[in-house]
Amino acid sequence: MAVARHRELRLSGTAALEVCAIAALYYGSARLGLLQQLVRGQVTPLWPPSGIAVASLLLRGPRVWPGIALGAFLANIALGPSLPAVLAIAAGNTVAPVCSYLLLRRTGFHAELDRLRDALALIFLGAFTGMLVSATTGSGTLFLAGALSPRDFWPTWSVWWTGDAMGVLVVTPVLLVLRSARPPKHVRPARWAEALLLVAATAVAGLLMTSHVPLLFVGFPLLIWAAFRFQLAGAAPCALAVSIFAVIAGGERSGPFAGQNLLTKMITLQAFNGSAALTALLLSAVVSERNQAQREIARACGQLATMAARIAVGDRLPRLSDAERGN
Repeated sequence: MAVARHRELRLSGTAALEVCAIAALYYGSARLGLLQQLVRGQVTPLWPPSGIAVASLLLRGPRVWPGIALGAFLANIALGPSLPAVLAIAAGNTVAPVCSYLLLRRTGFHAELDRLRDALALIFLGAFTGMLVSATTGSGTLFLAGALSPRDFWPTWSVWWTGDAMGVLVVTPVLLVLRSARPPKHVRPARWAEALLLVAATAVAGLLMTSHVPLLFVGFPLLIWAAFRFQLAGAAPCALAVSIFAVIAGGERSGPFAGQNLLTKMITLQAFNGSAALTALLLSAVVSERNQAQREIARACGQLATMAARIAVGDRLPRLSDAERGN
């Protein structure tokens, strides 16, 4: 009885720590996301908390939703416009990732993202569909509270939806990769050199993307390189970095974002971020499937070779005549 009670208390303590950790991560990432706010000080083109929320549900299960709710409430309490509005926005920010989680689980989603169907599910169900809830709830709440005019509703809704969706597309894969990350063993020095070269090239691309020259496209060769050579482990962080650089360029109105209004800037920015995320996820999934197929073919060929060798050895064994069998 005492052992069972002790175990129950330990499990409850672990669950409470998980909830607090997720709430802290949600709040901290929200503060970072608000550095690039575009509408009313609380709507950004990249909302990392949505990616953290979906990843937390995928990795720890639905029991961690109170951490998402607490983090969403703390992130919005200082932004207003009123306590009921904050509660409604926090509820939408909680329900949206839960809907994404349920949709992904219904499709048999693998957190390894090693299949094309997993990448497509995360894109179209986890990001684009699930985040409709938070965007609609949040924008509708601000409109009903008088914080948004009818003219600003749809631009705000578009920024909210794409920001939450981009958070899922670029942040969730990175967290899923970190979950399964292990210290590399028996890695050739050339492989390390290639990884470091990719990091350096991404940093240089970031400088170009945030300059006054419209060079956003330089990120795509890096995404292709990362996906082909390192699969999701390389493509996911690269896509996150490229998207952050694009958001910074959009916030500073530099490069292709110079002189654009909010709607045009959002279309350009989110078209780029969406294309980058799609390229990274789909290409890395296709390469992973190809590598898995090659391993299965090699294993099947090895088994066939072993069977053929055994059959050949059996054929070479001396056979007894009928008389010898009778004796």
